[in-house]
Amino acid sequence: MSSATVPMIKFGFKIRTRSGLPVDNLVVHARDQAEAEKKISQMYLHCEILDCRQIQAPARDEPTDIESIISLIARQSDD
Repeated sequence: MSSATVPMIKFGFKIRTRSGLPVDNLVVHARDQAEAEKKISQMYLHCEILDCRQIQAPARDEPTDIESIISLIARQSDD
């Protein structure tokens, strides 16, 4: 399965750097939590992960496509 077909999930992290400084609100996209933690560990060598949470994306009523955008623009120009 290619990465284009696997949905990416947003994860939020709170870490402590190797120098002891806390860093909050780090966000990465990954296929799962293990991959997200690996990405954080690669970016912040020897860090301690204090918290990891999955961030829920707001649900959309319908996908945006070019036809709906054109329709919206056409309605605005009629006013």
